[in-house]
Amino acid sequence: MRNRGEGGYGHESEQSKAVSVTYAGTMANEGTGEDRMGIEGVLVALCVGNTRTRIGVIADWKVQEGRSVLHEEVSEACSKLLESSNASGFVIASVNKPVSVKLEMELESKAPVYVIGRDVEIAMTHALDDDSTVGQDRLLDAVGAFARLKEACIVADIGTAITIDFVDGQGTFQGGVIAPGVRAMMRAMHATTSALPELEFEVPDASRGPFGKDTAHAMRLGVRNAVCGLLRETVERMAERFGTFPTVIATGGDAGLIEEDPLVDRVVPDLQMMGVAEACRVAMGGVVEPGGAADGEDDSSGDE
Repeated sequence: MRNRGEGGYGHESEQSKAVSVTYAGTMANEGTGEDRMGIEGVLVALCVGNTRTRIGVIADWKVQEGRSVLHEEVSEACSKLLESSNASGFVIASVNKPVSVKLEMELESKAPVYVIGRDVEIAMTHALDDDSTVGQDRLLDAVGAFARLKEACIVADIGTAITIDFVDGQGTFQGGVIAPGVRAMMRAMHATTSALPELEFEVPDASRGPFGKDTAHAMRLGVRNAVCGLLRETVERMAERFGTFPTVIATGGDAGLIEEDPLVDRVVPDLQMMGVAEACRVAMGGVVEPGGAADGEDDSSGDE
């Protein structure tokens, strides 16, 4: 049974190593008014992923109108959002630099463009041995979750890759696991065997039961079960280490695979974008609001 006790969210051994994750930018002096770029008002936010880009509007540090689009459709969609929302600029977070650099060049003629990691820093303590390659998406997910919950949480991002990360009760990013996403698993089975077919992933029909009735059905069941098993094993090991089961938040384009799992407390499609909003708010010295449920949370997943 899950124990949601208040204690046990941080061990001294992990906390003693905590230092700041800092993507140096021009907004470095929080609350001082120094060296700060002119982000204000409404912003069009872009979270550039490996296969898709999530776009939306940030107003009053909250996310509105979040949706996913193909990379080739982003520029036009953002231009329309800029006009309809009367936004003052764009803010871009990315794990796909070639795409985000191209987008910045296309958008900068329309309004100022601010880039997470260059113009807006992500300030979050961590207990990692090496933070030089940690992805912005993982940190922003963590920032968005902890800013709303103000308590220990596990964030499961089910996208092109799967990441499951733990943030302790003090807001320290403890790290997590990275695994292939569902499409990567399907491709790997075809690429590394002589007989398994090349297939797109589809959620297996529950009415067919747990026994794969043909090769395609068996492959898709295996991938689905791998994701669910990864979540359960990881959450249980993290909970065991920290002495309690924290809130589990799912996000990412394939989060629907785990939304019915009893371990998952909520699905929040725009969690990364909430982290972008929080990073901008902190960079501008905004007033800290009391913790609560994640703004814009939903019971369905978005695309990545």
